[in-house]
Amino acid sequence: MAARTKTSKDRPSYRCTECGWQTAKWLGRCPECQAWGTIEEYGAPAVRTTAPGRVTTSALPIGQVDGRQATARSTGVPELDRVLGGGLVPGAVVLVAGEPGVGKSTLLLDVAAKSASEEHRTLYVTGEESASQVRLRADRIHAIDDHLYLAAETDLSAVLGHLDAVKPSLLIMDSVQTVASPEIDGAPGGMAQVREVAGALIRASKERGMSTLLVGHVTKDGAIAGPRLLEHLVDVVLHFEGDRHARLRLVRGVKNRYGTTDEVGCFELHDEGITGLADPSGLFLTRRAEPVPGTCLTVTLEGRRPLVAEVQALTVDSQIPSPRRTTSGLETSRVSMMLAVLEQRGRISALGKRDIYSATVGGVKLSEPAADLAVALALASAAIDTPLPKNLVAIGEVGLAGEVRRVTGVQRRLAEAHRLGFTHALVPSDPGKVPAGMKVLEVADMGDALRVLPRSRRREAPRDEEDRR
Repeated sequence: MAARTKTSKDRPSYRCTECGWQTAKWLGRCPECQAWGTIEEYGAPAVRTTAPGRVTTSALPIGQVDGRQATARSTGVPELDRVLGGGLVPGAVVLVAGEPGVGKSTLLLDVAAKSASEEHRTLYVTGEESASQVRLRADRIHAIDDHLYLAAETDLSAVLGHLDAVKPSLLIMDSVQTVASPEIDGAPGGMAQVREVAGALIRASKERGMSTLLVGHVTKDGAIAGPRLLEHLVDVVLHFEGDRHARLRLVRGVKNRYGTTDEVGCFELHDEGITGLADPSGLFLTRRAEPVPGTCLTVTLEGRRPLVAEVQALTVDSQIPSPRRTTSGLETSRVSMMLAVLEQRGRISALGKRDIYSATVGGVKLSEPAADLAVALALASAAIDTPLPKNLVAIGEVGLAGEVRRVTGVQRRLAEAHRLGFTHALVPSDPGKVPAGMKVLEVADMGDALRVLPRSRRREAPRDEEDRR
């Protein structure tokens, strides 16, 4: 009997469970998303052809399409509206991701209560807590409203049933990884379940013109858990960031089909809930009557938003052969580069044999190069035990040759510093228009920048004194 020939329909195919990339043979690493161990075998679908069908709505010239249906509606939280681009668009699906305990549920429950009204009902579905637990949080943060409906469900069909009963304008699903469809095999949170649940909720949102907020978990690396397809399906992706030991929380837009991704929302988490910060610079500053050695102020840009932040440094005699280098809120590599520049270009030799501690105030993280000049001046001020002049901010990137380079948004940074009462600034050459009443000193290299430190009070390290003898 002749052997049966294997057709293309019978051949196995392989697909990446992370990004959906397909291949004819198994690979250990997906060439598309670079993930390891995500290529799995699945049956090759039969080739089908689709006949033309009846269209639901006729195609129109783009100028005749009514754009009023996509008008954003405010969430009641101005800082979240800033990141969303004005508010929630009807039919939009927003994915909010963040680490456990960062405050996602608290913020969304506050949004649910403030956006609820007689014309716009809100449905809050929780899959991680009971309804009574959510009610206790609502009492604590004063998020009680007659038009806010609460349900504790983990079954997708039950969630869709609640949509038919309540007919909400806003749905909050906390979280998408806890809901499962009975028609799909696998535990809740699995690749297939997350894909099915998210797809069903997105279809319901588009059909009903209902805005949807989905809470998503993150992995230990900080990436959104689940298939990468989830981020492609939704309209907006927001990351909720913040150190659980600090009060500051940032909502950062990663993807936004209805606005820019340059905006950042600032919030303060406290015992009574979470509140937006229209002027968060106060969290990052320490008000003193007299300047202290080892401190310098800078203006950082979070998206398009300028924030005044304080850099602190402390140097002490080391008791061990290898001095300590400790940072908090700053990149260790950038601090090490500034130490090398100060020693080689600034001729400050007291840094090499001392323990050095550097940090930011209020939990803000400074990663942009524009903070280099402030970090270098704070280290130099701590090394020679001489404070910088009062009401001074430093802005600029420092190169390995000691030059101070230009950065983006200098005018916006100076305007924010002037608004908060700062009168002097160190900036790179050609800063542009300067606010009236503000004295700006243009510096070309670290030698020019270090001249703001009074040299009469310079104090060298005792160990360097012995070396010179």
